[in-house]
Amino acid sequence: MFALRLDSMIGRTGRALLLGWHGLNHLLWPLVCANCRQDICVTDNDLCKKCWDQLLTCTAGDYCPRCGRDASKFGLVAGACPACQGKELHFDHIARAGVYSEALQQMILAFKHDRCELATVLTPLADAAFQGSGFSDEVEMFVPVPLHWTRRLARGYNQSHLIARRLTHAHTRISTDLVRVRRTQTQPTMATPAARARNVAGAFAVRADHKFAGRTVCLIDDIKTTGATLNECARTLKQAGAARVYALVLAVAGQRMKA
Repeated sequence: MFALRLDSMIGRTGRALLLGWHGLNHLLWPLVCANCRQDICVTDNDLCKKCWDQLLTCTAGDYCPRCGRDASKFGLVAGACPACQGKELHFDHIARAGVYSEALQQMILAFKHDRCELATVLTPLADAAFQGSGFSDEVEMFVPVPLHWTRRLARGYNQSHLIARRLTHAHTRISTDLVRVRRTQTQPTMATPAARARNVAGAFAVRADHKFAGRTVCLIDDIKTTGATLNECARTLKQAGAARVYALVLAVAGQRMKA
């Protein structure tokens, strides 16, 4: 009996100490929203309510499986929306986590520059999109869209590679045999889709000992706007023998952009 009372007292004391430690920890290092830096509670899961609401809005809705733009499934003809019908796309299908807006846009911009810890918030969104894509079981390789070595050195990491590393797929490996051989201007500085396509034309190549022949691969990137970068990467991979090339992105931008 005494032993049981002693165990109970120790248990209550331990819980009290744990609560006290959590309170002191929160006082000294208060939790903040990973996006807007507002104070949050432990149960808020990294984001404040406002940012969660925005994120849920950004990640909701149907989209075209060919280009990733917002589109009703009832508006697709032969699996394509009106915006991409007749366009030459070298990637076969695309999956997206959401649209490039509000909280999702803010987090991706921060993630691209110096806040690599946001991978823990963003990658589950990409993983959910991948699992629901309809092509996840076919993929044999993840191929992060590469940075030029000068940008990779300056940034310290490739955000697309960080996403690929956290995706759930038991038998898929990451290949870095797609490389960027020419430093291009940043795509947001290009005014038109045609200028973006010219900017990345011939900018990618595969290593001599690549394993892409006959494989089904999935390109990983953070943002798709006109699709010029993904298109050029997919073209390069198919020239190297890839059987099918899919794409997975955190967000699709340019919803109102004219072709």
